[in-house]
Amino acid sequence: MTKRYSLPGYLAGAVAARVGDEMAGPALMLTGFALTGSSGDAASLLAAITVSAAVGGPLLGALLDRAGRPGRLLAAALLLYAVGLGATLLGLGRLPFPLTLLIAVLTGLWGPALSGGWTAQLPGVVPGDRLPRANALDAMTFSAASLAGPALVGVVAETAGAPAAVVAAAALVATALPAAWLLPSRPVGPRGVRGTSVREDLAAGLRVIVDRRPLLGATLASVVTCAAQGMLAASLPLLGERVLGGAGRGALLLSCAAVSAMAATAVLARFPRVTAPDVIVRAGALVQAGALLLAASGRPVPLVAAALLLGIGEGPQLAALFTVRHRESPEHLRGQIFTTGASLKITGFAVGAALAGPVATRSPTGTLVLAAGVAVAAALVHLLLPAATARRPADRVTSG
Repeated sequence: MTKRYSLPGYLAGAVAARVGDEMAGPALMLTGFALTGSSGDAASLLAAITVSAAVGGPLLGALLDRAGRPGRLLAAALLLYAVGLGATLLGLGRLPFPLTLLIAVLTGLWGPALSGGWTAQLPGVVPGDRLPRANALDAMTFSAASLAGPALVGVVAETAGAPAAVVAAAALVATALPAAWLLPSRPVGPRGVRGTSVREDLAAGLRVIVDRRPLLGATLASVVTCAAQGMLAASLPLLGERVLGGAGRGALLLSCAAVSAMAATAVLARFPRVTAPDVIVRAGALVQAGALLLAASGRPVPLVAAALLLGIGEGPQLAALFTVRHRESPEHLRGQIFTTGASLKITGFAVGAALAGPVATRSPTGTLVLAAGVAVAAALVHLLLPAATARRPADRVTSG
């Protein structure tokens, strides 16, 4: 099965699913605003479809780890996500808004399938010696999705209306179903993992994250860095308005970051062993901190340069994070660790955006300086964690 399943097929499915996912939030927000006329309701829809990932991620990962054919479970999750997007769209203006929000929350439970759940299957697609390069290519699909998703929402919304953008997002997720369904099967993990309960598997996965210090350090660094990115996102409308001449232009900075992230990750894919992934995780946080400080200058050219620099730090950091997860995760807990990590990153981004909102209204520059400090803190956490935990017992592999 593994021989018949190609890496290009895996990447094509990942791109389709992740572009659809990147479209979903903005498309729902635009549709909510168009149909309800309330920016508060529109923001609530975006929050609803992202907040539940923190709950759905670990559980979905545990179920993927227990499945002999994880691709079929992954395909089912993609189908439920696509159907949920359609149901949320149908509910707007027809159902009480709180009920529509509930549908969006339930839809968001399956969101981690498009990120960590998919990436966790990569070792079944490529042999171990090709995994570093495959990790970098997989990370590039995230950058490609973050570039193409919002752009497609804008094009479809302008030409066919905001609801059509939601339909397009659901359709793209659905097109990834065959690639997910055909993912290689694998034997169930060692020591009779099928005999353990899901709750025991969840506890075992959390213990692995905590006990394996490189994994814990990379996880914490990525979550804290995502909080800094969320703070930047909260500042983009005001930055666009005050520096670039229009609030909508602030979002274009994310496209600049996505382009440079793809380019930097492509270089890493060409030279996957140029340095240790743990070093790249830490360096990526510091590069992003520098970019955020540069953005605080409040001038157009440095702001665009800052967006490009941000991507140079973000893309390789994501690829390195994947490498650390694959290296440190026991095979029978890999899906859970990937989806848990993805859920934590989503939560970190949301917390950063929420905390920065009031500050950004008063001072976008102050928000960016604060975000830079948060990114530096991410690097420090990664650097100091081994020393801080040196007195712990030797790392254990807990099987559940």
